[in-house]
Amino acid sequence: MNDPDAFGAAELRRAVLQSWEASPTRFREDANAEEDLRLGGYRDRLLVELAQNAADAAGSDGVLRVEISGGELRVANTGAPLTADGVAGLASLRASAKREGASIGRFGVGFAAVLAVSDEPSVVSTTGGVAFSAARTREAVAQLPGPAEELAKRSGEVPVLRLPWPVAGEPPTGFDTEVRLPLRPDVDADALLAEFTDQAPDLLLALPALTEIRIGEQTWRREDLDADRLVVHGPVRSDRWLVHRASGTLSESALAGLGVEARHAAEWRVTWAVPLDEDGTPIPLAEDVLHAPTPTEERLSLPARLLASVPVEPDRRRVAASGASDAVLTFAAECYPSLVGKVAAEHRTALVPLAGFPLSDVDDKLRQGVTDRLRVAAWLPAAGGKLVAPLESRVLEYVSPELVELLADVVPGLLEADFADAGHRRSLHVLEVRRLAAAEIVAAVTGLQRPPEWWYRLYDALVPVEGADPAAREEFTALPVPLADGRTVSGVRDVLLSQRDADPDPAALLSTLDISGLRIAHPDATHPLLEKLGAHQAGPAELLDAPPLEDAVRSSVSDARAGADVRPLADAVLQLVANTQPREWIGALALPDAHGDFRRADELLLPDAELLDVLDDQYIGEDGPLAVLDEEFAAEWSTELLRSIGVLDTFAVHVEEDPLEPDEDFPDIRLWWAEQEAAQPESWPPPRFVGIRDLDLVADDAWPAALRLLARHPETLRALREPESYSAWWIERYALLAGAPPRTWRLPEAEELAGLYDPVPDVGLDAEHLRLAGVRDELHVEDTDDAADLLERLGDPERTVRAGTALRAHQALAEAVACRTIDPSEIDPPEMVRSVSGAVVSTGRAVVLDEPWMLSVLEAPLVIAGGSPDQFDAEALAELLDLPLASEENTMQVVGEGRTQRWPEVGRVPASCELLGIPLPTGEITLHDGLRVRSSAGEQRVHWWVESTGAVHAERTPDGLARALAWAAGAWHERFALTALLADPEATTLLR
Repeated sequence: MNDPDAFGAAELRRAVLQSWEASPTRFREDANAEEDLRLGGYRDRLLVELAQNAADAAGSDGVLRVEISGGELRVANTGAPLTADGVAGLASLRASAKREGASIGRFGVGFAAVLAVSDEPSVVSTTGGVAFSAARTREAVAQLPGPAEELAKRSGEVPVLRLPWPVAGEPPTGFDTEVRLPLRPDVDADALLAEFTDQAPDLLLALPALTEIRIGEQTWRREDLDADRLVVHGPVRSDRWLVHRASGTLSESALAGLGVEARHAAEWRVTWAVPLDEDGTPIPLAEDVLHAPTPTEERLSLPARLLASVPVEPDRRRVAASGASDAVLTFAAECYPSLVGKVAAEHRTALVPLAGFPLSDVDDKLRQGVTDRLRVAAWLPAAGGKLVAPLESRVLEYVSPELVELLADVVPGLLEADFADAGHRRSLHVLEVRRLAAAEIVAAVTGLQRPPEWWYRLYDALVPVEGADPAAREEFTALPVPLADGRTVSGVRDVLLSQRDADPDPAALLSTLDISGLRIAHPDATHPLLEKLGAHQAGPAELLDAPPLEDAVRSSVSDARAGADVRPLADAVLQLVANTQPREWIGALALPDAHGDFRRADELLLPDAELLDVLDDQYIGEDGPLAVLDEEFAAEWSTELLRSIGVLDTFAVHVEEDPLEPDEDFPDIRLWWAEQEAAQPESWPPPRFVGIRDLDLVADDAWPAALRLLARHPETLRALREPESYSAWWIERYALLAGAPPRTWRLPEAEELAGLYDPVPDVGLDAEHLRLAGVRDELHVEDTDDAADLLERLGDPERTVRAGTALRAHQALAEAVACRTIDPSEIDPPEMVRSVSGAVVSTGRAVVLDEPWMLSVLEAPLVIAGGSPDQFDAEALAELLDLPLASEENTMQVVGEGRTQRWPEVGRVPASCELLGIPLPTGEITLHDGLRVRSSAGEQRVHWWVESTGAVHAERTPDGLARALAWAAGAWHERFALTALLADPEATTLLR
C-alpha cells in the first residue's frame, strides 16, 4: 500500500469541485440529495446497509464485526477489499459500483446511511483507505465563489460523501475492510449497539453471504443444517428457520420499466422463511415486513417471511412500482406452496394466510396470490396417502379416524382425520375446502353397496357425531340401511331391527317373505344408533305395527286366490301374535278352510266352535259368509291363539272408537244410527261403537240357545248392556222367540202390561236372558215402530186392557211425542182408540181430556186420557191420535151468578193450605149453592168449573171447592187431601 492515493481520490475531488464551480446549482442539488438520504431514505438503516455491503463483498461465509472504539463506531467485514470503483460508488449519489445481477445491493447511495451518526466517515481496507469529512468539504467549498455563496445560505451544510480524501490505516486482523464512523456528540453509542443487536439475527437470515455478525462482545452465527433448515445462534437464544429458495430470470417485458443499470439485474431470487420451534413445528408470523432482501417498510401479514429481489425505491423502504416488482411477487406466490409442503402435514394449514385486512398494497397482492396458489396446488394429505389440492379435497366436519378410513374410497380427496380439528377450520375455509357434515356424509354413502359389517362400522363411527351435533340426528335419519333380504334402502325411521339374541329372531320369521315395503335391517348391520335415529326393535309388537305387514295381511286372501303361497305368512304372523297382543287387522289374515280355500281368519270358525250350534247351516260353507277352519291347521296352533286373531268360537264383539258413520257390516245399522242421531243429535256420533257380529246368521229356532251363549260370555254380555246398545236393539226387533220378536212379548211377572202384551212362552230362558233379548218388563216407547205397535194394541177390541194400563200407555205415548222420540207425522193415526172406561171407540167421536172439569159433562167411553193434567201432555197425545182436545169442544156457560170471594177469605181454605204446605191462591172464586152449566143440549150439574176467561166456580161442598182450590193453587195432586181438610181442617185429618 505504497500509493497514498490508491483510489484516485484527488481526481474525484477535482472533478466534483469543478462541476460545483461551474454550476453552483449542481452543488445545491448534491447537497439536497444527500440531505434527503440522510434525513429520509437511510435513517435507521445503518447496520442494514453496511451489512449488505459486507455481504456483497464476502460472496459467502462473510463475517461482520461491530464495535465502539475511542468514540468511533467501527464495522469490519471479510471479503473483497475496497477498489477504485468502490470508492467512486461511495462518492456518488446516483451511481453504484454494483452492476452485476449477482450483487445483492444495487445502490452505492446506501452508504449515505452513515451520515445518520457521523460527519467524518472513513473506510480502510487492505488495498487502501478513503475518508470523507464535512469540515474539509466545507473548507473546499468556501474557496469556490458560487458554491460559497450557496454554502452561506445553507448555514454551512455540505454534501459530505462527494469529496473523498485518501487516508492511511489498516483493517483489523482477519478482516479485509473496516468502516470507521466518529460518532457525533448527539449519538447514544449504547443505544445504537442495542439497536444493532435487534437487527443482527434477521440480517443473517436475509443475507446468505454472511454467516456471522459480532456486535461488541456478542456473536450471532448462522448454521445451515440442510438446504431447507438453518439456525441462527445468538448469545441468548437460537432461532430455527425453515426456508424455501427459488430463482429465475425476469423476462424483457418485466424489466422494461426499470432504469438502464437496474435492467442488468435480470435474475430474481425469492426466499420464504418461517420460524420453527425446537420440535420443528412452524411458528407462523402474525406481522412482518418485506425483505428485499433486507427489511423494507412494506408491511406484510403472511405467516412466513418473504425475502425477494424486488426492485425498491432509492431509499430502499418501498417496493418500486414496476412490472419487475409484479413479476417477482408473482413468482414468490407460486413458490409458497413449496414452503408449505416442507412442513409436517399436520402443521401445514398454519401457513395459510387467514382472512383479514391487508396491511399494504404489496401485502394485498401477495395474500391473494399465495391464497390462489395454495388452493390449486396439491399439498394437503388425503386419506389414501396422496396429496390433493384444497379445491379438490373434502374434510369431515368431525374428527373421526374411523370415519375417514371408511369413507376414504367413497369421497374423492377426503383429507386425513386430523384436518377436521377446529385448529384447521379457519385455514381450510380460506382455501374453500368443502366440509362434510352430516347431510353430506349421508349423501356420500347413499347408493353404496357394502357388506352389512361395513355399515355397522359406519354407524359405530357416527355415534360420537350424533351425540355431539344435535342437528346431525335429523340428517342421519336418511342414512342407508342394509336389509335382511339383501336390499339397501335409504331412511332409518321405517326400518325394523333384528334381535340377534331372540330365539327365534322375530325379524327372521319375516325377512325371507316377499313383503313389499317391509324393511328389516340385516342382523350384522343392526346397531344401537339406528334405534336412536328412529328405527324400531323388530320384536313381535313392532313387527305387527309395521304398515307393510298390515298391508300384506290385508291382501293375503286375494293373494292366495291369485295363486300365491300365503301359508308362510300365516305361520309367521301367528308366531308373532303368540308373543304379543294381536292387532285389529289381524282378522284379515288368510287361513285355510275345510274346503281347501283361504278365508279371512275372522270369517272362519273353529272346527268345534260352540257357535256352530246356533248358526244357520246355509250361512256356513263355500258360498256362505263363514266357513270352518281346516282341522289340520287348527291342530297346529292353540285354540286361544286362533281366537285372538279372530277365528270364531263364539259370537265376536266389534269395537270402533270415534266412529264417523255406520259400519255397513252390521245389519240394519243405518236405521239404528238414524234413530240414535235423532234422539241425541248433540252427542252424535258416539265416542264408541260396540256391536256383536253375525247375529243375522242365527237360525230362527236357535235363538234361545244363542241368547244363552251371549249371556255366558262376559264380552258379549257387556255389549248387550251397553247404553243404547245396537246389539240389544237388533235382537229385540229381529230375533225370534216362539216365532215372534222379543219385544212383542212381556215377562210373565210384568202385570202392568197385561192385556197389551202377551206373556212370553216358556223357551227355556230365565228372566235375565229374556230382558237381554228385549222382552218387555215395563211400559216404554222406544221408537216409531214401537209407538205404532202400541196404538194398534190399544185399539184392538179383542184385547182386554185395564183402565190404568190404558192411562199409562197413553201417558208413555204422549211423553214420546213431547220428547221427540217419535214423530207423529211418521205414524198413521189409529181408527180405534181405548177410552178411560176401557172401551174401544172410533176416533170420530173421541176427545183427549186436557181440562179436568170437562170430565163432568163428557161421556167417559169417549174420553181419552193419559192421567191427570199434570201427568201427561194432552196436546202431544191429541196430535199423535189426531183427536181434538176436550177444551176445543167446550161451549158451556155457567148458570147463575153465585158469590165471588177472594181465596183467603173463604172459610177453611187458608188452614187447609197451611196444613198441606201449598201456596194460598191470591185470586177469586165464585161459590154457588148448586153449580150448573148450560149447553145447546141443556143444563148439567157440575161440582166445579173454569171459564175460558180463567174465572173459577165451585159448589159450596168440600169436593167441588177442593178441586177448584187444587187447580188454582197448582197442586192438583193434593185435591183429595184438600177435600178431607175442607170437611175437617185439623192435622189429625192427615194422619187418619
